[in-house]
Amino acid sequence: MNQEAHARAKQLVAQERVEGISQAERDWLTAHLQDCTRCAELTRQTDEALRSMRTAAIPLPRGLASRTQFRVRLRAQELREQAPQRRALWFACTLSWAFGIASAPYVWRLFAWFGERTGVPKLVWEVGFGLWWTIPALFAAAVLLMENSRKGDQPDWMSQGS
Repeated sequence: MNQEAHARAKQLVAQERVEGISQAERDWLTAHLQDCTRCAELTRQTDEALRSMRTAAIPLPRGLASRTQFRVRLRAQELREQAPQRRALWFACTLSWAFGIASAPYVWRLFAWFGERTGVPKLVWEVGFGLWWTIPALFAAAVLLMENSRKGDQPDWMSQGS
């Protein structure tokens, strides 16, 4: 047998245990394992290793279940406390944008009138109008960044579930 056939068989043995293989590949592998004792032995060793891993006892630290339940409850409480704040933030942003869209023509006229009265160049009052629109978005971004930076100050074990 050539090395390519052995390499393919080795790959199919591993792939069959993890994600499965097609019927054509299974047929080829069965035929190959009947002819090749080396690959058949590899398959037997793989099955034996997997069987021993399934039956191996893994010692867990004392109190792991209660600590895990505590962390899950703590995280659920944290999410419940944050949910109304975020809902209020989204509501405020939506309301602000709706008001901004409805009042845009009036604000545009106000900026134009102010620019004419004070002699401010047209580009300056147009930029001012643009900033008028971006202030709510900048405010929301600042709030979210402050919230994320506050989470970044927490120890790693507190933010593992995030």
